[in-house]
Amino acid sequence: MGVIHIDLFTTLDGVAQAPGGPGEDTDNGFAFGGWQAPLIDEVVGQQVIAGMDGMDALLLGRRTYDIFAAYWPHEQGGIADLFNRLPKYVASRQQRDLNWAHSTVLGPDIAASVRELRDRHANIHVIGSLDFVQTLLAEQLFDRLTLWVHPILLGGGKKVFGSGTVPTSLRLLESAETSPAGVVRQRYAPVPGVPGVGDMSDM
Repeated sequence: MGVIHIDLFTTLDGVAQAPGGPGEDTDNGFAFGGWQAPLIDEVVGQQVIAGMDGMDALLLGRRTYDIFAAYWPHEQGGIADLFNRLPKYVASRQQRDLNWAHSTVLGPDIAASVRELRDRHANIHVIGSLDFVQTLLAEQLFDRLTLWVHPILLGGGKKVFGSGTVPTSLRLLESAETSPAGVVRQRYAPVPGVPGVGDMSDM
């Protein structure tokens, strides 16, 4: 069975809205689009590229797909070559024309469609696509969660763990790594079952 990876950039207070640029997502008047740019460094870049090893499909929300489709087909080398040749699956509530090569709209039952992708691919990556990530969290349809936590606070904006979050235990897969700019990469896998509880007064 294939592995679904969720890869997200987030602030210390959990905001993952529009890290890449001012026009990426202005919903609810969000004014900090592009907050990641001052903190990107070579180490984070190397981590991102290394994390794509073995990737054989992209799974994207509509907004992220549109951003990628407007940019990557016009680029060459490295990530562009990888993204342009991979099959790309788009979660959208309506049928739409997809001009980026090898792109397909998922069926109306998003959860069922995502489960089917596990039978076709080994490593499916969800990059950005924050609104769509809420569906994956709610359905517990992910196997790896990689967060790059940036040392800033924004106080508002769409959160990584928003409306789709359900009680879930996670296991840290490796020691967190910190870049020179203070960006901390954390990699997790979900643990079956619901989080346990206890009473600290008994300790």
